[in-house]
Amino acid sequence: MPESRDKGSQGVTAMANRTTVDSRSTENWRQKMQKRFSKFALVMIVMGLAIMLVPATPAMAAEGAAEGGSMLTTLGAAKLGGAIGAGLVIMGAAAGIGRIGGSAVESMARQPEVAGQIFTPMILTAALIEGATFFALIITMLAVNAK
Repeated sequence: MPESRDKGSQGVTAMANRTTVDSRSTENWRQKMQKRFSKFALVMIVMGLAIMLVPATPAMAAEGAAEGGSMLTTLGAAKLGGAIGAGLVIMGAAAGIGRIGGSAVESMARQPEVAGQIFTPMILTAALIEGATFFALIITMLAVNAK
């Protein structure tokens, strides 16, 4: 009888060791795939930039040389700044409203009895952020449409 227990316990131990080895190999595989994907993404970004910039540069340089100007004029810089500003405004507002919503839902989950008291200030704060966002977007759009 003791021999059967030993064989059974050896089988369980072997199965547990196999599971541990499998989880380690899965983790190694996951890390390798993340590194591979990161390298692939970086190569694709560099190739995209090269495709966008290399063919356009000689044509723009020829136009600029003929006109006596540079690649980025003052008007072009204003439009570029406005476009970048609009993107930053939208990202900031999205992050702020997302954080407010996430914190409100988390606090409602902790204390469901105060959900009504949390909801109103959350909506007010989100509305204030949206108001500031619209103001900033109007300013950036004015910069983009400047003459």
